[in-house]
Amino acid sequence: MASHRILLLCGGQSEEHQVSLASARSVITSAGPEISITPLVIDRSGYLLPPDDSQKALERGEAAKRSSLDSRNSSGLAKLDPQEYDVVFPLLHGPYGEDGTVQGLLELIGLPYVGSGVLGSAVGMDKLMMKSVFASHDLPQVRYLGVNRHDWRHHQDRVLEALTIMNFPLFIKPANLGSSVGISKVANDSEAVAALGEAFRHDRRVIVEAGVIGARELEVGVLGNEQPATSPVGEISFETEFYDYHTKYTAGRAQLTIPAEIPTEIALRCQDMAERAFLAIDAAGLARVDFFYLDKPGEVLINEINTMPGFTKTSMYPRLWAAAGIPYPELVERLLSLALEER
Repeated sequence: MASHRILLLCGGQSEEHQVSLASARSVITSAGPEISITPLVIDRSGYLLPPDDSQKALERGEAAKRSSLDSRNSSGLAKLDPQEYDVVFPLLHGPYGEDGTVQGLLELIGLPYVGSGVLGSAVGMDKLMMKSVFASHDLPQVRYLGVNRHDWRHHQDRVLEALTIMNFPLFIKPANLGSSVGISKVANDSEAVAALGEAFRHDRRVIVEAGVIGARELEVGVLGNEQPATSPVGEISFETEFYDYHTKYTAGRAQLTIPAEIPTEIALRCQDMAERAFLAIDAAGLARVDFFYLDKPGEVLINEINTMPGFTKTSMYPRLWAAAGIPYPELVERLLSLALEER
């Protein structure tokens, strides 16, 4: 790899701030001596911390609030000198980082960066748009319904009637958020009312999905640009009602099995669908694609694609590639090389 000077963006304003910091620490500690990494932390208010403060924030695991120097805000990214860095690793999860906003700014600056571009990032972040694209590419998925805040405020009865037609249980999620934040499983109208209220705290658009009883949760990593490769299939198992934020990020609450104990035909189907989903949204670099698998009918349903998945050493995405023979440091190098490819 010819590139050695890396600007690592992390933190951010989303609910996944700490996940981003943990991912950044893993990248920094795994980098070889030939790679120079400058971390730049964006605090929860959207302000940039200078390199020294960024390093301290990473060591603490929590970004400090901005100093009295108001000039350290996110527009400071536009002042970056493209000559100082070879590539940017925008290791930001969720809104204001994984949704195309930062990617657009980096495009304007003229800096190459790891991961999907503006279009792929935006479509991958917005669950309603993502599912619409999946449907247009004939990727099987659960039934779903989009609800916006205006309709909920002014046509609540109509919305609840539509939910009843879908049949409970249902999952209610903000359209633009990750890491299972703001998600609720509901079994009746009263629970749906409370869950919609919670989801609308995070987003003005909400997605309601039909519950898949007895489904196993499978995941596939994708690596590449126009000709991506797929990882072995992994399975997440847990004892909670669903894979919520607490379960996802509390040690011992979920078990990862790689490779998943599934028929070869099902594994191949998941890998094929993962590649199709990646290309459908015009993703690049990396992504993790999640599925529901029903044993008895042998049915596989695509759930979602995540264009900047958790990237700690114990996260599913790096573990999937480790199972494929690509250790964490090599995975980081491949992603940096992919960022420098013309596409």
